[in-house]
Amino acid sequence: MLLKVGELAKKSGLTVRTLHHYDAIGLLTPSARADNGYRLYNRNDIDRLHRIQALRGFGLTLADIGAYLAQPDTPLADIVARQIAMLDAQIDKAARLRGRLHELHAMLMDGKEPELADWLNTLELMTMFDRYFSQEEVDNLPMYRKTQTQSAEWAELVEQVRALMDAGVSPADERARMLADGWMTLLARDTNNDPRMLAKLNRMHDNEPSMRESIGISPELRDYVLRAFSETKIAIYERYLSPDEFRFLRANYGKRAMEWPQLMADVRVAIDEGATPDSPRSRELALRWMDLFRSFAGDDPKTHAKIRHALQTEPELSKGSWANETLLGFMREAVGRLQ
Repeated sequence: MLLKVGELAKKSGLTVRTLHHYDAIGLLTPSARADNGYRLYNRNDIDRLHRIQALRGFGLTLADIGAYLAQPDTPLADIVARQIAMLDAQIDKAARLRGRLHELHAMLMDGKEPELADWLNTLELMTMFDRYFSQEEVDNLPMYRKTQTQSAEWAELVEQVRALMDAGVSPADERARMLADGWMTLLARDTNNDPRMLAKLNRMHDNEPSMRESIGISPELRDYVLRAFSETKIAIYERYLSPDEFRFLRANYGKRAMEWPQLMADVRVAIDEGATPDSPRSRELALRWMDLFRSFAGDDPKTHAKIRHALQTEPELSKGSWANETLLGFMREAVGRLQ
């Protein structure tokens, strides 16, 4: 099939002026000629036009497109595959936006008038989640699709914790410890008790100041909750340790608490990808595990045994760890191989 410039413009949705411009800069020059001298586009020219339009869709400049197409062996199938992937991502994002807008529409139909700030916060948080979570993770993350009841639970809890912190109440106070316990329960629920989700959520919280402002959870507030949650566990450990052992644990427990979620996440990924406890990858994880453990347990094997006994005896000590028995069993074997 041979097409005149006007015919190609009509069929491709481009303007004649655009095609003339492509010709003028040497990006797309018609390869055939009619008997009357008019230049015609053949199949190879149309193939090249598809590549040009696809690459424009990726945000490349015309100069960059020319340089890219000058390279030999640029399969059209690869470009089409990239187009498909880009469109799939756009469709997924549009579907998530549609779901959020449906929620806002339902509020309006119920006679509730959301503030403009609520709409903007919704869109902003969606964009943030897209940067840190895959589509599959978002679909399985309850925190992303909180109901109004869940949102109200978090808002009330954040206000209660902030009130205690602002009043100077010690994290060791029973009121602070009870709120911290409720906090961890909600967080486990809203991350599906998956350490991979928690680690990404922590990373998003650390890197996105606007997220912290939107949800009202500052780094200081989060640290206050972690200290209060640690106090309950520290009190349990005291029953199992000597005074000297306990003093060391109290002085160091929680200092590296924020490193545990990422380690748990990395272990979970290793298990899911089929790593065995005796693999080099598991050895590296076991070394990281023992480094964190020793940071609050010290180096005495006798103290280690006491702490492990406490962990096996007191279910409360495992609460909020995002570790199930499969993960713990895997790490017990990996750590055992170190010794």
